[in-house]
Amino acid sequence: MELLRSNLSRVRIPEPTNRIYKHECCVSFETPRSEGGLFVDMTTFLAFGKDYVGWNYEKTGNPVYLHIKQTRKVVPEDRPSKKPTLLAIGVEGGFDNNEPQYEETHNIVILPDYVTFPFPSVELPEKVRLTVDAIIMAEGAERKEQLAAWTADKKHVSAYAMNLPQIGNDVIVPPSGWKCAKCDKKDNLWLNLTDGMMLCGRKNFDGTGGNNHAIEHYKETSYPLAVKLGTITADLEAADVFSYPEDDSVVDPLLAQHLAFFGIDFSALQKTEMTTAERELDQNTNFDWNRIQESGQDSELIHGPGYTGLANLGNSCYMAATMQVVFSTRSFNSRYYINQSLKTAFEMAPADPTVDLNMQLTKLAHGMLSGKYSVPALEVWKMGQCDKQEGIPPRMFKAVIAASHPEFSSMRQQDALEFFLHFLDQVERVNGGSSALDPSRSFKFGIEERILCPSGKVGFNKRLDYILSLNIPLHEATNKEELEAFHKLKAEKISEGKDVSSDEIVRPRVPLAACLASYSAPEEIQDYYSTAMKAKTTALKTAGLTSFPDYLVLHMRKFVLEEGWVPKKLDVYIDVPDTIDISYMRSKGLQPGEELLPDGVPEAEVESSNPVANEDIVAQLVSMGFNHLHCQKAAINTSNAGVEEAMNWLLAHMDDPDIDAPISQGAHGNEVDQSKVDTLLSFGFQEEIARKALKASGGDIEKATDWIFNNPDASVSSDMDTSTSSSKPTSDDTELPDGGGRYRLFGIVSHMGTSTHCGHYVAHVRKDSRWVIFNDNKVAASVNPPKDMGYLYFFERLDS
Repeated sequence: MELLRSNLSRVRIPEPTNRIYKHECCVSFETPRSEGGLFVDMTTFLAFGKDYVGWNYEKTGNPVYLHIKQTRKVVPEDRPSKKPTLLAIGVEGGFDNNEPQYEETHNIVILPDYVTFPFPSVELPEKVRLTVDAIIMAEGAERKEQLAAWTADKKHVSAYAMNLPQIGNDVIVPPSGWKCAKCDKKDNLWLNLTDGMMLCGRKNFDGTGGNNHAIEHYKETSYPLAVKLGTITADLEAADVFSYPEDDSVVDPLLAQHLAFFGIDFSALQKTEMTTAERELDQNTNFDWNRIQESGQDSELIHGPGYTGLANLGNSCYMAATMQVVFSTRSFNSRYYINQSLKTAFEMAPADPTVDLNMQLTKLAHGMLSGKYSVPALEVWKMGQCDKQEGIPPRMFKAVIAASHPEFSSMRQQDALEFFLHFLDQVERVNGGSSALDPSRSFKFGIEERILCPSGKVGFNKRLDYILSLNIPLHEATNKEELEAFHKLKAEKISEGKDVSSDEIVRPRVPLAACLASYSAPEEIQDYYSTAMKAKTTALKTAGLTSFPDYLVLHMRKFVLEEGWVPKKLDVYIDVPDTIDISYMRSKGLQPGEELLPDGVPEAEVESSNPVANEDIVAQLVSMGFNHLHCQKAAINTSNAGVEEAMNWLLAHMDDPDIDAPISQGAHGNEVDQSKVDTLLSFGFQEEIARKALKASGGDIEKATDWIFNNPDASVSSDMDTSTSSSKPTSDDTELPDGGGRYRLFGIVSHMGTSTHCGHYVAHVRKDSRWVIFNDNKVAASVNPPKDMGYLYFFERLDS
């Protein structure tokens, strides 16, 4: 006890603002349930596994630790599981994760000799008892950063409910026997609360659902609210009310009154249909995307080095799928596993290793690649039904990588592409741009856009990128006859009021070669200012690569805006071969006999610095119901790139405090702060793109950076009237990896769902000459990898 008393100065009672780690080791994935338990430093409140606590003692000299050990309790194996009724985890009515129960013990340990004192004990000094009590009672920092409960957003009261007009009081809705007024649909019916029309709901992307008659009625009449028939019961709060202008499920406080107008006695109705929220819940509990997840396949489960699953933290599959592919590359494997030990990373880390990206990347790499945690899940292994492994929870990594991005810090589903680009950007930053250390450079390549104007002279524009984003030319489908027959069948089924079964659906098949060819194909640029002709004209743009990266990532643009502002996912198959050759896509630069466009400033820009919005873009946005001024700003701030880009800007900036301010006369002129241009140049962007981005973002560097990443194809367009007069490689180009144009497919990130911000992501990776599926913490040999259903395709360059 005297030894403990002599070290009381190294014991600190935690304050409410202190972050206390007690659930996971800072440098490994050891927990209190691990064989050696967890040691909490009673000075810094950082936690360490048995094999790593000595490193902390060597680095800090802190000798006193609280040892936490959890031992599994014996519980009945036949504990029933209840069906969830709430979209939540770990709360009443939510998902019961059926986790085993553990018994927790505590001891005080003094290093370096591991002298141990039991806790609780009245013999312990009061300061020690107070510190331990505070640690035990505190909410762990891991839990604060990763909420245990995940609950869907609460429905809000509709702005249209209190003053909803109602017409046609001669309309009486019967209690049963409903049918769509415009087709023979008898389910998924919605009652418009203004005029009493009963119409079918939206058509799903796979051909199921309704025939869009309810939403078409709204577009014709602007009657805002509808209630789903079959969801109305005595519990009116459970009824599914949808607001078309608010595009969301809402609460109608006057629903009883609105229903009574049409003679509906809600107390006599019984529930026959699932609400929208229940359908979402049903999708989350029963993923029906068997093809991508290879459900029902007799898959061989795989364990060992490189085959470690990642536990889902709640909508974190976008991160898990991406990381499984990234850490299968030699560059990331070498940087954070083979060539960097956990101890080296810890010694290099600051006082708090949980906030150090280098440390957490090394921790993640060792966790995924060592095989230490690639073991069957305990609770199912003992039952002989092991279809998954425990997996490692990448909580600390997620907290660090998301610290500079508010969306990734949330529990919402995210776009895997957006996360991949953000991840590589952070890796590049943490490695200080060192080509020797930075593994993100293995994905980076140069793009050169060649502008040919009618004068015969050419200009070049260059940029660096991590991905090739490809349009999908549906007109290049190879199964046009089958598609035509399917559309006829579907029309017949619809006319008969029947649904098309999933087995009957035929999707377009587009070769990857057609997508690549579309990227390289010449594209006309309208209203391009030629410095040679000193006038606006139509130029021809082609694009090529100045270097071929070690790893080529292809992004398939499956998400488009449907007519009438509705986002849509293209339901299409991409025929992707195992190997591709993109040698023909290498840019050739200035050719013999060609003459560069002269430098110059467009006369129109000299005459006026007023920003001008493309009226076609503005008109289309206004027709969707948006404010005219807001639409003008959206077009200007996206440099008139297109309706989709303007729509995205508009939705992201509708709450800006200056959204209603008049467009200033010189807000988007030619003059930009050269120091801000230089800052963007230091990030690796080209000067032309940096200037354009700063003009489009009002001079804000952060927004300009986002604009560049969100507009990979907007480097040369109708409003970019200056020409780069050099095609020589930049210093960045010369340092990039380069080689032949032959590549082999080794990774696929697939997405299931109607939007990148919902659904589920799964990774397939080619390892040891076979394909492996990584579905969160499930790792198994792939029987039939969905090569034609990918969202992101990863290729590795073949040695020439």
